[in-house]
Amino acid sequence: MSATRYTYLGPEGTFTEAALRTLPEAATRELVPMVSVPAALDAVRNGEAAAALVPIENSVEGGVTATLDELASGEPLMIYREVLLPIAFALLVRPGTALSEIKTVTGHPVAQPQVRNWMRANLPEALWESAASNADGARLVQEGRFDAAFAGEFAAATYGLEALVTEIHDAENAETRFVLVGRPARPAAPTGADKTSVVLWLGDDHPGALLELLQEFAVRGVNLMLIQSRPTGAGIGNYCFAVDAEGHIADRRVGEALMGLKRICPKVRFLGSYPRAGVAVEEVRALRRGTSDGEFMAASDWLARAQDGRA
Repeated sequence: MSATRYTYLGPEGTFTEAALRTLPEAATRELVPMVSVPAALDAVRNGEAAAALVPIENSVEGGVTATLDELASGEPLMIYREVLLPIAFALLVRPGTALSEIKTVTGHPVAQPQVRNWMRANLPEALWESAASNADGARLVQEGRFDAAFAGEFAAATYGLEALVTEIHDAENAETRFVLVGRPARPAAPTGADKTSVVLWLGDDHPGALLELLQEFAVRGVNLMLIQSRPTGAGIGNYCFAVDAEGHIADRRVGEALMGLKRICPKVRFLGSYPRAGVAVEEVRALRRGTSDGEFMAASDWLARAQDGRA
């Protein structure tokens, strides 16, 4: 395995590359762009790279399905950290292009919902066609296949384009969440401001099936930050659920919730416990009464005494 190589969703000039370069260790790694999320993750699986950075969630569009599906299937991988990146698009064009001349535009599919209103107001007649990434859209504009691309302003220089309009976003404070993914290993120690990600499969379809999964978290005071259903490919009505929960697998409340889920789910895939990006320990909400590690341990001690006739 190449311990010095990180892959990411390419080509050069993507928001994913910009997010990756915010990591301190990126300065000492070989950063290799890949054509797709599956390609970036497969490089980790087959030992060509130590880790991959890929987008997993957008504050406007929700989960990035390509990443969620890839993490839920195939050889297991694990999330080691997350990166949050504010997102604003620029309209990149070949030098000299006027806004009135733009008839075709491109960008990553996740970008379209973030610029739809702007396009309706400023390019109502332009046709959209998706590209593999925003930077790939810039490359296609460079080659003359489209008139303009929505991408990061920083991609303009890479592809010999100019930013005709900048700071385009339909939603204020839009951001994308990226995750650094490697091969499974022992999670880092808890920081006090952590997140745990899992994928859960329903055993069978019956009234309250999803509620049964959620109750495993709720009764232990574990707050959920994301839950998204994804088809398993086994037919209509067969779903798994990608879940992000507050806390670390080493926290008693989280560990016991996962044990409960393992008892009732035919399959549970642990995707990692890792620090929450942009959240300090003092900002984490107070635990609900009865859900701290100390209270779980006290209850366990009481049960042991009761079993010994000492309660």
